[in-house]
Amino acid sequence: MSETSTKIIDLGFRIPAFNLLDTISDKPLTHQKVVGNRGTLVIFICNHCPYVLHMIREIVQIANEYTNKGIGFVAISSNDADKYPEDNPDKMKDFGLSNSFPFPYLYDETQEVARAYNAVCTPDLNLFDAKGKCVYRGQLDDSRPGNNIEVTGKDLRKAIEYVLIGRNVPTEQTPGIGCSIKWKE
Repeated sequence: MSETSTKIIDLGFRIPAFNLLDTISDKPLTHQKVVGNRGTLVIFICNHCPYVLHMIREIVQIANEYTNKGIGFVAISSNDADKYPEDNPDKMKDFGLSNSFPFPYLYDETQEVARAYNAVCTPDLNLFDAKGKCVYRGQLDDSRPGNNIEVTGKDLRKAIEYVLIGRNVPTEQTPGIGCSIKWKE
């Protein structure tokens, strides 16, 4: 496991376009199809990362709570599935279904989408406001595998609440930590 932190970049960039296979529905989806009318969370995950496994229930819970409030959710896996077969599209579908994903789980085979988002780890959270501007690239919360802190999603929840009430999300954000994206050579 190669621990990596979310890359700190300037906020305010526009949601990068994509057209990727949704492994759950077996249909291609574009970024326009997943955006919410009040905001959108684009999260880079994979099936085997201990950090993702540690918090996936909370991510699903947050999506279940906020989808009805106008926040769109989408998960993307950009790992090299040839070298990491546990992250292939069939297993992504199984992972999404077994965890009751209420959002699409897209496969970024070329890894171009991860690069467009400057994603480097799993999980890597990108919250966009209603205008498609990135306002949050931080951690879910302080919990990590083995640190005995409860997974609550407090940091992401706070950012989403700011988006919903139309306030500026504080720009001082704690980067997320996870496994590095498994890049192709």
